[in-house]
Amino acid sequence: MSILAIAHNARERVVTQSSRAFLKIVPETPQAVQETRRLFATFLTVIAAIGFLALLAINTLLAQDAFILSELKSEAKMIADQREAISRKMEIYSSPQALANQAGLLGMSPSENPTFLDVSPKMLPLTNGEGVTRG
Repeated sequence: MSILAIAHNARERVVTQSSRAFLKIVPETPQAVQETRRLFATFLTVIAAIGFLALLAINTLLAQDAFILSELKSEAKMIADQREAISRKMEIYSSPQALANQAGLLGMSPSENPTFLDVSPKMLPLTNGEGVTRG
């Protein structure tokens, strides 16, 4: 026999065996089992739907908190700007020239001979060389 004949025979065998349908008879499941499976599938579907709704609610709350956080940040920036403006005004009012002008408007005049207080402690010498602090 030649190789061509062997290949032809093998091909015929494969075609005949593959054309046969391998069917197996499956016993019919009882109605109670089908209802149990349907109930279980419904239960899983309801649980999944509740889970998705919970995730949706959590996501919505987080998004709402993000909007509130954005508003609070903008409000904090506005307050910081106001605080800086007030600080600049206070620096202008408390400058030496502005204080001198306000004092002149109130009738005050600059001192001709200022007197300064010396609050540093004085050391008085003793006979043995140690000092005593008087306050």
